[in-house]
Amino acid sequence: MTDTIATAVDIGITPLTGYTGAEVTGVDATAPQSAETIAALRAALLKYKVIFLRDQRLDYASQVAFAQRFGELTLGHPLYGGPEGKPLLREMDSKGEGTRANHWHTDLTYLERPPAFAFLHNVVCPPVGGDTIWANTAVGYANLPAELRDLADRLRIVHSNDADFTDDTYDGDSRTNYLMHQFEAEHPAVRVHEETGERSLLLGGFARRVHGFSPQAGRDLIRVLHEYATKPEFTARWKWRADDLVIWDNQATLHYAVYDYHGQHRRGERVTVGGPVPVGVDGRPGVVLRGDTSAFAAGLTR
Repeated sequence: MTDTIATAVDIGITPLTGYTGAEVTGVDATAPQSAETIAALRAALLKYKVIFLRDQRLDYASQVAFAQRFGELTLGHPLYGGPEGKPLLREMDSKGEGTRANHWHTDLTYLERPPAFAFLHNVVCPPVGGDTIWANTAVGYANLPAELRDLADRLRIVHSNDADFTDDTYDGDSRTNYLMHQFEAEHPAVRVHEETGERSLLLGGFARRVHGFSPQAGRDLIRVLHEYATKPEFTARWKWRADDLVIWDNQATLHYAVYDYHGQHRRGERVTVGGPVPVGVDGRPGVVLRGDTSAFAAGLTR
């Protein structure tokens, strides 16, 4: 089945599952794209939350140029920036050791302005394993029981870089270095998407506690919401090949990088589009509690 979003331009958009993800064909991200093509891709991204493009032989310049069509780019990382000469890039390189992302998370939710969209280009993938799973948190929210949805609309969650994600996915040295700088932000548990007006759950491994609740009660609330958000029915799983480009809406997804490749080399390169401050159902925005990462989302597009 090809989606009707693509009828205005010569590309194909094929849904992967009933709720989440679509594969895009007919787009060469290394070449200049018309405004009509970018609009079709953006519409698919907002609808399906994550889109997949095969055979995209991107270098740093072409990846940045393509991603910039979706908005101003951030630095590669709020603490480390990017590699020398590539300030907007985040390298995700693992040979089975060190930093991994095998924990459900939304990128950088401990910032005041988590990224809006992420563009991950796969450079090296293991022969077996290393898939990534995305969960559609808008569908997760819509399928909450009415009483739980009403409660979630009023909750505020504190996100920190000292959290389950860093406990589980960083080795001792990198975790120590990472936590030399403490960052926390309080965000609504349910955010209203700036473009679509859709409501989605804002959760993940950086979610630490719930404002106004005891530590144990807060953990229980986060766990219950998380279980609804990551039901298999609401997910899509992608088996990577070299030169795949995956784009996801970081405002309405969680993702999990499966660690089952047993020391094999896995490497991706990510750039991100700056996002707005999350705003809740009541109109209240997220707020910074600790740390200053304003430079990360300052619209650097070099």
